[in-house]
Amino acid sequence: MKLFRMAAVLLAVLAGPAYAQMPNINLLQEGPGKTPEEKAADVERDKAYKETLKKIPDAKASNDPWGGMRSDPPPKQAAPKASTASSVPKKKSGATAN
Repeated sequence: MKLFRMAAVLLAVLAGPAYAQMPNINLLQEGPGKTPEEKAADVERDKAYKETLKKIPDAKASNDPWGGMRSDPPPKQAAPKASTASSVPKKKSGATAN
């Protein structure tokens, strides 16, 4: 029984890639085409849709409800100048070195 189960799993693993390479054949015929009246109705519907899209105004202002809650970014500070105190070497006190 265990051997049969292993054989079934092996067959399924090997058949998967082969099944994926099969061409997609449609044995059913395509549905009936549209009549000229239906095509004209589709063209008219598309034209009306595009005209309606042109009537929508462009959004000019940001629609951010939390925009007033945010603070402005902090201003950048200028690079600190080297002070004369830091350029003077420190004097050692005492005679022993650590």
